[in-house]
Amino acid sequence: MKQYDLIVIGGGPAGLAAAIAAHKNGVSNLLILERDQELGGILNQCIHNGFGLHTFQEELTGPEYASRFIDEALALEIPYKLSTMVLDISTDASTGLHCVTAMNRTDGLLQLPCRSVILAMGCRERPRGALNIPGFRPAGIYTAGTAQRLVNMEGFLPGKEVVILGSGDIGLIMARRMTLEGAKVKAVAELMPYSGGLQRNIVQCLEDFDIPLLLSHTVIDIQGKDRVTGITLAQVGPDRKPIPGTEQNISCDTLLLSCGLIPENELSTKLGVSLSPVTGGPLVNESLETNVPGVFACGNVLHVHDLVDYVSEEAGRAGKFAAEYIRQTAGDGAGIASAKQNSTTQTDSAAAANGSIGIPLIPSGGVRYTVPQSIRLSHMEDTLLVRFRVGSVFTDAVLTVTAGDTCLLRQKKKKLAPGEMQQIILKKSAIPADAQSITICVAKEEG
Repeated sequence: MKQYDLIVIGGGPAGLAAAIAAHKNGVSNLLILERDQELGGILNQCIHNGFGLHTFQEELTGPEYASRFIDEALALEIPYKLSTMVLDISTDASTGLHCVTAMNRTDGLLQLPCRSVILAMGCRERPRGALNIPGFRPAGIYTAGTAQRLVNMEGFLPGKEVVILGSGDIGLIMARRMTLEGAKVKAVAELMPYSGGLQRNIVQCLEDFDIPLLLSHTVIDIQGKDRVTGITLAQVGPDRKPIPGTEQNISCDTLLLSCGLIPENELSTKLGVSLSPVTGGPLVNESLETNVPGVFACGNVLHVHDLVDYVSEEAGRAGKFAAEYIRQTAGDGAGIASAKQNSTTQTDSAAAANGSIGIPLIPSGGVRYTVPQSIRLSHMEDTLLVRFRVGSVFTDAVLTVTAGDTCLLRQKKKKLAPGEMQQIILKKSAIPADAQSITICVAKEEG
């Protein structure tokens, strides 16, 4: 089979942006593999507007946003294969080449050797089985994303009386969508004491349509055997367990689940990529490279984003860094061996004394995680964009970034919420050469 310099797994917004960036940085021998029947990924079913405000400075629908990148990829003549399922990724330690095994109806089984791989598989929804909701398994229970596809692409309305469990962005958007299609959304219940979605979606999708948001509530029972006839909600305490006496029955024929997204990393795990226990995505360095040299990750397979504009920006960087890796290892049969010396993981603190190996970024206080999880000063550009999420709602908080006794950044924040990704910019010149670690902390402002 033909050997490629780069294979991008996934033809959604992340994969397209990564492939375009790699091509613009000199990689023409590349290939996109997409399991769906068309490029664009999840954006094809996101017909609401709100996309592109950062990237294009205009408001677009999901398909419109995707088409901008699809058109550019086609103009650059970037090759791709549709309806192609990737089965496995392996590495030949002797040559440093990766081998992507895939299958489709036209080509059959494919084994595609390549110098570098970009993981851009996106994420999937957390299903009901992972939530341990008691009751039968009647018709009328859907994940919010499945309902979105049924309504927007298949022209099928799942139900007329709806309760939504979980206040992630997809759930909030489907509350509005179902209402516009004539259904009655009776409530959106959220286990946590705060919403998991963007504030703008809470306003535009719930408050504008008088749909109640019940925080610290969950579904404890589902009625109906052949079809959902109702659900039982209960308030939960700080331990997230139902409080006796707070139960309320709501009649409905449909329950939508919007209870979180899980990065699609089965292929990553088989390859030996180290994953973060917090994000479920790969641990990466400042170049978005995983612990497997030449394998990069971006988009929702790395960590779940709130805005697709951030996905495209991050993927563009992954494509650029993959191109740099390919240039550096071109003609080096032992490229993987030499590259291993520069790879890092979150726990590589013992090696942090040497900035060329890796300085771990340590989340502290209210910070749940950071991306990247480590940086190599010798590979870092003049500035580095670091994204993170907090674990709860903070008002009048202080964000501090420190390297030992050196304060790199201190900012006052009026409000921080888990549903909205935060970002900071680190300057290379400000980081001490002998830094052992960099701590990113959010705490309540004193006084």
